[in-house]
Amino acid sequence: MSKNPNLGKNIIRLTGIAAQMGVTIFLGSYFGKMLDQKYPMEKNWFTIGLTIFAVAISLYRVLKQVNKINEESDQK
Repeated sequence: MSKNPNLGKNIIRLTGIAAQMGVTIFLGSYFGKMLDQKYPMEKNWFTIGLTIFAVAISLYRVLKQVNKINEESDQK
């Protein structure tokens, strides 16, 4: 048998984390494009800024959730 009996549960959780990351980045990009259309500039600064901000938030959330999964597996 495998070392981790919760492997299936962890795979599902990690898949959910990836989906959350994708949605967060998509929303940052989407709202950035909306702002760039409303307030045109030489470059699409809102899209660039909000996408980078969304990536940073996503990475932070991924790290927190993966650390939580690791802590739960260490306790068992």
